Amino acid sequence: MTAPTHEYSLMIDLRQVNDVPLVLEPDEAARRRLAGRFAITAIPMMRADIALAREGERVTATGRLVANVIQPCRVSAEDFPVHIDEPIHLRFIPPAGAITPDEEIELTADDCDEIEYDGSAFDLGEAVAQTLALAIDLFAEGPNADAFRARHGLDGETPTGPFAALAALKKD
Repeated sequence: MTAPTHEYSLMIDLRQVNDVPLVLEPDEAARRRLAGRFAITAIPMMRADIALAREGERVTATGRLVANVIQPCRVSAEDFPVHIDEPIHLRFIPPAGAITPDEEIELTADDCDEIEYDGSAFDLGEAVAQTLALAIDLFAEGPNADAFRARHGLDGETPTGPFAALAALKKD
């Protein structure tokens, strides 16, 4: 097994899969690295409670991801807190094999949550990190976004652009 290169990693060997629920809580250094990767300010808290079920070489992970993140407002760039609470439903599968470039593949909704792994282990920590990344709204607006727009003339009340300049000349 090679050493993982992800910001947060928890390698699970297929032989370790049992009925005991897992709790994943990255330490402060891992959360700081993940925040940098996801272009947010901080992740003060992140926890995933996961149950694994094995069916041959396939492993299904179900549970819940709860996190508190601090991210910049897309309008003002001012930091604000966001609470994330996401269900987790992933399936780890062995490689599907070679795919012909022109081959048509039919995907169902369940296929979108399948993650291929090599060998006899998969990285549950990276899968949870990716779940968090998908849950973060990078275009979220903070509570002061409207006030910032109004203060800087971005609220749509003041005309802008080339026609606004022409309208201003016409008034004179």
